[in-house]
Amino acid sequence: MSRPDSAAKVAAFYQFVALPEYRELREPLRAFCADLELKGSVLLAQEGINGTVAGAPEAIDAFVHELAHGGLFGGRLDNLELKFSAAEAMPFGRLKVRLKKEIVTLGDAAADPTRQVGTYVDASEWNALISAPDTLLLDTRNAFEVAMGTFDGAIDPGIKSFGQFKDFAAERLDPARHRRIAMFCTGGIRCEKASAHLLARGFAEVYHLKGGILKYLEEVPEAESRWRGECFVFDERVALGHGLRERGLLKQEMEHGRDE
Repeated sequence: MSRPDSAAKVAAFYQFVALPEYRELREPLRAFCADLELKGSVLLAQEGINGTVAGAPEAIDAFVHELAHGGLFGGRLDNLELKFSAAEAMPFGRLKVRLKKEIVTLGDAAADPTRQVGTYVDASEWNALISAPDTLLLDTRNAFEVAMGTFDGAIDPGIKSFGQFKDFAAERLDPARHRRIAMFCTGGIRCEKASAHLLARGFAEVYHLKGGILKYLEEVPEAESRWRGECFVFDERVALGHGLRERGLLKQEMEHGRDE
């Protein structure tokens, strides 16, 4: 259906939802993706699904319809965080469907996004929130991602992997001093876990950018943007800019603890 040298449609998605039979879902999902000639990576865990896949536009549309409305997940993926972009060529070399303990690894059992998460903030309202003087703006991504681009005034936690975020929070963040925290990440999934972690530790106001940086770059005009630099993505496109356009970076391999 799709050709390796043709333009591809890319779908990035996740949802925290109870999937107790996630191990049994792996092979049917892999077979469905293979039939559509999709490539990319999908993670399955008891807490939900997380992935990015690419293929012909009609194949991606069929895949997304199956997730949300088909029988494979029985209607449970009815609240997918979903973003589409394009690639000049297929950005993945193969298809992987993997089983994990967590769909994004934090290692804190108290951080359960199915019970509580921070307040979602739409891209259109993000600038106003982070401009408020009493807002602590926090980038939850890994240090090499932050180095490529971030929002004006954001704090870089200096972590090598997302699993270190809880150590950063314990050492640097204080519920008594940091009354309002606004956080962001690439697609939104890390902030689900990070905000749940902070709420469990007693932080009063925790906000996160709905749909992440990618949604912001898609919806906010460049002239109004508070974003500086490029947004690293975990495929061969390497980085995206405003309008989710591919940036002219070398397609170098960057194996730096791929959390999202």
